[in-house]
Amino acid sequence: MVQKTIDYQIKSTWHSIFRMYNQVAAKYGTSQAVGYFLLTIDKEGTPATSIAPLMGMEATGMSRIIKSLEDKKLIYRKQDEKDKRMVRIFLTPEGVEKRKIAKKVVEGFNELILEEIPQSKLTVFFEVMESINKTVEKYKKEN
Repeated sequence: MVQKTIDYQIKSTWHSIFRMYNQVAAKYGTSQAVGYFLLTIDKEGTPATSIAPLMGMEATGMSRIIKSLEDKKLIYRKQDEKDKRMVRIFLTPEGVEKRKIAKKVVEGFNELILEEIPQSKLTVFFEVMESINKTVEKYKKEN
């Protein structure tokens, strides 16, 4: 029964992707989470407060992650020049290199999916995922 539920299929597939990304990332001395974080950082810097929502996380755990990536010399913080209340996160040169690797891996995996799955099926997939997200929001409001 459990394996036939929609949420099980989504979770199972995500875990497979997660493990694959971690396996590849380990070859470069990093993790899927670090790669994903680095991909959220713009060249102009990204406000620290906007990173958690971009990653689908709560803000509470973000400070620890930012500190860890600073310690690894992948990112640094800098006060925004226009709005002194805002802190922006920037990539160090090593962070830029790790980001390039992460981007290459993600793009390569997506290219493989595009080769393996016809566009017509992907179009339906994206429509279904959008509908599921809307249903999740509806369910949260009702329960």
